[in-house]
Amino acid sequence: MKKIIFFAAAVCAVASVSAQSEKYVKAMQDNVSKLDNIRTAQEWAEVGNNFQRIADAEKTQWLPYYYVALSNVLAGYFQGSAGPNAAVTDPLADKAEEAINKAETLSKDNSEIFIVKKMIATLRMMADPQNRWQTYGPQATEALQRAKTLNPENPRVYLLEGQDKFYTPEEFGGSKTEAKKLFEESTKKFESFKPESTIHPQWGLSQVKYFQSQIK
Repeated sequence: MKKIIFFAAAVCAVASVSAQSEKYVKAMQDNVSKLDNIRTAQEWAEVGNNFQRIADAEKTQWLPYYYVALSNVLAGYFQGSAGPNAAVTDPLADKAEEAINKAETLSKDNSEIFIVKKMIATLRMMADPQNRWQTYGPQATEALQRAKTLNPENPRVYLLEGQDKFYTPEEFGGSKTEAKKLFEESTKKFESFKPESTIHPQWGLSQVKYFQSQIK
C-alpha cells in the first residue's frame, strides 16, 4: 500500500513539473518570438519586463535572466543613439549586468552570456567614450574574444565584430570593408546555426541584414 501511495505521489509530482515546464516554455516562446521585430527602446523595456517576471518565477533557469539583460542593453542602445547620456543608459547597463551575472551563475562558460557582457561594456563606453574607453574598451574586447573561444560557430560573435568595425573611425582601426566581410561570415554562420531549442538565443540575422544594406 505504501508503495502504491509513493508511486501515485511521484506521478503527480512529475505531472506538476511537466505542466510548470510547459507553462515556462510557452511564456518564453511568446516573448522570444517578438525579439526580431522590436524597433523602439520602449518595446525593449516592455519585453524585458516580461522576461523579468518569468525569471522571478523560474529562478533556476538561465535563459530568462539572459533575455532580461539583452533587452535592457538593447533598450540602452536605442536610448544612446540620440547621443551620450550616462544618466539614461547607465541604469539600463546596471540592470543588464545584474541579470547577466545571475544567468552566469546558472550557466558557466556560455558563449551567449559573454556576447551580452560585451554589449554591456560597449553600452557603458558609449555613455562617455572619451573618458571610459580605457576601462570598457578592453572589457568589451575580452568578453567578445571569450564568446568566440567558447563557440567559434556563434554567428552573433561576427555580428558584433562587424558592428565594431562599422562604427569605429578608420583612423582608430575601423573599416567598412572589414565590416562587410564579418557580416558575410555572420550570415554563413546563421545558415548552419541551430539553436538548442525554440527559446535559446537565435536573434541577430535581421541586424546583419540591416548593416549589409548600409554598406555599398
